[in-house]
Amino acid sequence: MRFSRQMMTVEEALRRLLGRLTKMEEEEVGIGESYGRILARDIVATCDMPPFDRSPLDGYAVRAAETEAASVDSPVYLQVVETVAAGEVPRIAVSPGCATRIMTGAMMPDGADAVIMFEQTENPGQLAQQVGVKRALRAGENISRRGEEIAEGSVVARAGERINAGTIALLATFGYARVHVYRKPRIGLMATGIELVAVDQPLDAGKIRNSNTPMLSALIAEAGGIPHIFPVLPDDRKSAKETLLGYIREVDLLLSSGGVSVGDFDVMASLVDDEEVELLFNRIAMRPGSPTTALLLSGKPLLALSGNPGACFVGFELFARPALHKLGGWEETGPRTIQARLATSYEKPCPHPRFLRGRLDQEGGILLARPDFNDKAGNLGTLKNSECLIVIPPGGKGKQEGELVDVIVHANSRISFGGERQ
Repeated sequence: MRFSRQMMTVEEALRRLLGRLTKMEEEEVGIGESYGRILARDIVATCDMPPFDRSPLDGYAVRAAETEAASVDSPVYLQVVETVAAGEVPRIAVSPGCATRIMTGAMMPDGADAVIMFEQTENPGQLAQQVGVKRALRAGENISRRGEEIAEGSVVARAGERINAGTIALLATFGYARVHVYRKPRIGLMATGIELVAVDQPLDAGKIRNSNTPMLSALIAEAGGIPHIFPVLPDDRKSAKETLLGYIREVDLLLSSGGVSVGDFDVMASLVDDEEVELLFNRIAMRPGSPTTALLLSGKPLLALSGNPGACFVGFELFARPALHKLGGWEETGPRTIQARLATSYEKPCPHPRFLRGRLDQEGGILLARPDFNDKAGNLGTLKNSECLIVIPPGGKGKQEGELVDVIVHANSRISFGGERQ
């Protein structure tokens, strides 16, 4: 079957893969451990916000009707009955001819229906028994009403959302010391090929250091998974299968790099002929990374990426990251796509969609996508600069400078688009 592969689109391949994945179970963590996690349950407001009528500024709580004649030249004078700070409960109601000196966030006293800021009174910094109001107010002016922002029982964050600093503020506000999140998926990670040596090993003739595993480990953590690194897989098909069966029992998804083409020693490609394996796809209409393969082994997903670093990187963004998001319970799982103007013409024709690494810039309010022309699948010298994948449609003569192109934005882009569907 590795020599008679059925080609499918990126969209269809991703649909097949995600369709066989289920989100992780819930676990409960403390609020201090929750940043970056994915909510497993809706967060509901446990009280009104604000929880009481309060002043949004420093000033005086007054009866608005008594300020109708107030002006800069003819202030209205009111008797100050008390001072209320944030956190205190007013003791005295505001009766006719009176006012309460009130601080930002403090509870409104009974009888008052407006707040005049210090700057619109006489001698604003002076503590006195009387205040001169220099402006007329409307009833309700400068008051934050109970529940006007959030009503008790409202959903303030939904299951599937990534917890950010703002979410944590809401959790604290409504008393959620602990929160239900999805368990992080445990992702097995391995490379194939006897040509690979470890990062700290010397290079012998014909050998290369294993760069894919450290790269993928970082991408897995960035996407919300827990990487578990296994030893390099041998190129022998029989021993490789037994090894894989052992690996996959320990993880939620097994991710490999290399061995997916049609060479004599491409062990991952040969697995698809095994009757115990359910093949999802092993040929995709894309460049680079067309041999990217997904299958179920003992009912668990295995995603095999190309061994070429550039193609491996592209394959992770198109398939592995959405898979991790699906397992991790993310609300949205697909690649994050926007549109930009192509900064430089790319005229290399291709029968399939091409995913170019590139950078993003803004000039005159226009978003520009700059292709990385070091786009051979095995090249990794400019990988560190990649902020996006620029999609060049199949056929024709590529795309010209200034044309609109679809762009898949990486999580580490310098230009913020709201983060990882976060």
